[in-house]
Amino acid sequence: MGVNFKDLIPRASIRLEDLSGKVIAVDAYNAIYQFLSSIRQPDGTPLKDSGGKITSHLSGLFYRTGNLVERGLRPVYVFDGESPALKATEIERRKQVKVQAVAEYEKAAAEGDVVKMRKYAQAATTMKDYMLEDSMRLLELMGLPWVQASGEGEAQAAYMTRCGDADFCVSQDYDSLLFGAPKLLRNVTISGKRKVPGKNVYVEVTPEVTELSKTLSFCKLSYEQLVDVGILIGTDFNPDGIKGLGPKTALKLIREHGSLESALPYIKNVTFPVEPATIREIFLHPKVSDNYKLEWKNPNHQGVIDFLCEEKGFSEERIQKALERIETGSKKQKGKTSLEQWFN
Repeated sequence: MGVNFKDLIPRASIRLEDLSGKVIAVDAYNAIYQFLSSIRQPDGTPLKDSGGKITSHLSGLFYRTGNLVERGLRPVYVFDGESPALKATEIERRKQVKVQAVAEYEKAAAEGDVVKMRKYAQAATTMKDYMLEDSMRLLELMGLPWVQASGEGEAQAAYMTRCGDADFCVSQDYDSLLFGAPKLLRNVTISGKRKVPGKNVYVEVTPEVTELSKTLSFCKLSYEQLVDVGILIGTDFNPDGIKGLGPKTALKLIREHGSLESALPYIKNVTFPVEPATIREIFLHPKVSDNYKLEWKNPNHQGVIDFLCEEKGFSEERIQKALERIETGSKKQKGKTSLEQWFN
């Protein structure tokens, strides 16, 4: 779901080339889910290997991450750990949405409506354990680090950015700001021409950056107050927010009254799953870990080919060419003369 900050905060376009040499901490679940959802046949069928296992996520992870490395970025993927108990409601909501989407897909398939089949197939996208395991394996073969978070992946990525181990967080959700990420990058793994949902229209999606300090200045809020605005709108830990209360009204209330608790007497029909302070604590003091080490290494060319081509049925010619582009692009960055120098 993610908090709806779209209309509240300043964003600036940025080119991938301008991020050369930067470490980006990518919300792995968010990115892999995008790959699973978008990389499909026209009727919504995902890519699969000979054994029937889905490989859309591997295609996205290899080619799109390779595109970042080719441009000199240094990605590290951060995987979710245990979710806070308060997220159970949102997780259950997502499950029900997918159940309904499966039913709608079957109806569309019976009617031969390819457009609707793709739409509902995307909505029914689910993440299986083997997909995460395969993703971690591919990243290692590509020579890229990944981190297992103890809690929310976005929280861990934000922590790594605050510590200076990463320059940016990468996610499509704005929750990273509520977790204190100094800089958030969006549209990094989905940049390029994308179809507008439900329309036969394509738009150019470009990377954009949002800085927490500029957001706070623009909104005239403290960091804690921004979290309170998010809670009023609705987060993964109180997905319903306050019925009928939009982002602009939430911002106005916190500006006028200073805190969520002070604003509550002026709002009708207020209900929260728990005390607002409990939700706020998840963002202000999330469960994070220092148990990680970031190392970028040479890609294991033969290992990548064995895994993607021999095991998963990918085109060896395409994989070879992509590996060459990754290596060639990396050598050119900042006067580096070999891939070994660039990664180490």
